[in-house]
Amino acid sequence: MIDSKTTVTKAGQINREWHLINADKQILGRLATQVATLLMGKNKTYFTRQLDCGDHVVVINAQKIHLTGKKTDQKVYQSYSGYPSGRKEVGFDKMLAKQPNKVIRHAVMGMLPKNKLRAKMIIRLHVFSGTEHDFEEKFKTKS
Repeated sequence: MIDSKTTVTKAGQINREWHLINADKQILGRLATQVATLLMGKNKTYFTRQLDCGDHVVVINAQKIHLTGKKTDQKVYQSYSGYPSGRKEVGFDKMLAKQPNKVIRHAVMGMLPKNKLRAKMIIRLHVFSGTEHDFEEKFKTKS
């Protein structure tokens, strides 16, 4: 008789790594799925849905992200303040010029699970519009 046991991942067994992703000439949706997978921890063998198993992700060159087709002209970001006539619409071009970090963060947020772990996962996403970032020491210790 074969004795097989299923092991359950504990919070202390989670090992968080750091990933550096360059967004230069990448498509927004494909980049967002890659980042969301790393934030959720789905690439790990001990992934469980009820625990936050994800890693830290640093995205650089957010200013140079691309969209396919006519989406650059048609994509609109909407926000609502809750007050009468408090609805605002901003096109993709203006949002990318002013706040490229929000473009990537918005796309990744849409791909994360809509539960209490979402806020914990998105904290570990660090987006920078240029090539310089604040986490150089995290990647120097790896090499």
